Amino acid sequence: MENRSQPLTEALFYILLAARKPVHGYGIIQEVAEMTGGRVSLGPGTLYGAINTLLERGWIVLHSAELGSRKKKEYLITPQGREAFGIEMQRLRELALNGEKMEGGK
Repeated sequence: MENRSQPLTEALFYILLAARKPVHGYGIIQEVAEMTGGRVSLGPGTLYGAINTLLERGWIVLHSAELGSRKKKEYLITPQGREAFGIEMQRLRELALNGEKMEGGK
């Protein structure tokens, strides 16, 4: 898998999380803001740059799009995207566990 050992940016992480069901760009923006209590606000440039990266890596696919209508492009995570997400979750768990150990289990 490409960039297997590279940590995911926060934007890539949340987009993969949101794309576990078909979702359009504005839906991703809304879902990420809701999940993070507004702490993470994806702007259109960041969002679509990240979507292009994920499409290039094969971690999401274009699920549906109807050109010339109101239907928006929807994206969906792929098995490779799920694998990358799982690897990142393991990395984050390790970080948190090591931090807790160093802080005396607080």
